[in-house]
Amino acid sequence: MLEFLLALLTTATVGALLWPLLRTRVDHRGRLDAELAIYKDQLAELERERAAGTLPEAEATAARIEIERRILAAGTAAETTEAASSPVLQKWLPPALSLFVPLLALGLYLQVGRPGLPSAPFASDRIAEHPAPQQLDVPRLLAEARARLAQDPDDADALAALGEGLTLEAGGTVTQAAAEALRRAIAKAPDDPRTHYYLGLHESQSGDSRAAIARWRALEERSPPDAPYLGLLRAEIQRVAKLAGIEVPPSPAGSVPPSGMPQPSREQQEAMAALSPEQRQQAIRSMVEGLATRLQENPQDRAGWLRLANAWKVLGENANAAEAYGRADTLGPVDARILADWAETHVRQLSPGAAPSLEAVMILERLEKAEPRNALALFYLGAAAYAAGNKPAAVQRWRTLLALLPADAPIRPMLEQRIRDAE
Repeated sequence: MLEFLLALLTTATVGALLWPLLRTRVDHRGRLDAELAIYKDQLAELERERAAGTLPEAEATAARIEIERRILAAGTAAETTEAASSPVLQKWLPPALSLFVPLLALGLYLQVGRPGLPSAPFASDRIAEHPAPQQLDVPRLLAEARARLAQDPDDADALAALGEGLTLEAGGTVTQAAAEALRRAIAKAPDDPRTHYYLGLHESQSGDSRAAIARWRALEERSPPDAPYLGLLRAEIQRVAKLAGIEVPPSPAGSVPPSGMPQPSREQQEAMAALSPEQRQQAIRSMVEGLATRLQENPQDRAGWLRLANAWKVLGENANAAEAYGRADTLGPVDARILADWAETHVRQLSPGAAPSLEAVMILERLEKAEPRNALALFYLGAAAYAAGNKPAAVQRWRTLLALLPADAPIRPMLEQRIRDAE
């Protein structure tokens, strides 16, 4: 009876504290107009400096590209916020949840509570969070993923990158927005290991540990024995199984193939699960560096170079990834999909407003030849042509890209303005 009265008192107290919130009117003001005004002022100031001759043409072009990128990012963020915002929902959802939780706790207690049961000792096992790669620029990853999705909403790699970026931005928690992006990605690319890993993490965080372990074990079985992510994957399987009290058969301790990375034993996997995010990230990096060392001893292993390139790309080491793609390409020309990944590693190294390097242009041209409608190649080859003074070529590529974009793509106004500038 005492517990019942305490629960009622808690509910009444929460209701009294929330009453002012219910009476408060929720105001929502978007920042898009203010941001666009600032960017317009910056463009105007840039134009004045260029006209006065105080700013070189190359620097003015680079600065204009950077401002246009920010306009694109601001528009994408505003659309996301507008779609997710609901004044009524934001006003009533917190109070409703605050009242619902104690009432739900009371109902559960009345059904399954056992006041006379002695307390159990507290276990202080820390749940390791998903490590965020230290070298990965999460804001830039999100901006690039959203820009690519504005050009092609069905880009599976961009959807996976968006889900990964939103997860890293949330400190390792797979949010609903991230999970939705990952589900769309897996519908387009059912075999993407990154998507399966993060969806398993979402299932684990949602309380469905068995589904997470089943997904990860299936990914483990179909992965090559020297896949660079297997160490992390097996550590997560062991960690989640231990927390959920689920018995799983041990993963085979991988041998060391001539070009592969050594796979950790079960004891090593359990030790990795107990590491801090920084220590675990360093352990993964050491495994990738071990693969790089083996490839120096066996430089003719094209598949090994491609695995290394993918591993460096996942870690955010774009310069190392680009070099590994180049080594693989010298042993046999890569296909359009790998060309796109290779080109992306170069694009991610660009300074704000900078045009693609000569090496990046060569790769993008090969990509354009293989896929004439590739948005990444059309956009950046147009930027390279514009920076080189070949404005007709830039306009031709940008117009082609413009024709491929949806009517409501946020990038359209920026592209149209850039075409007007070039003409």
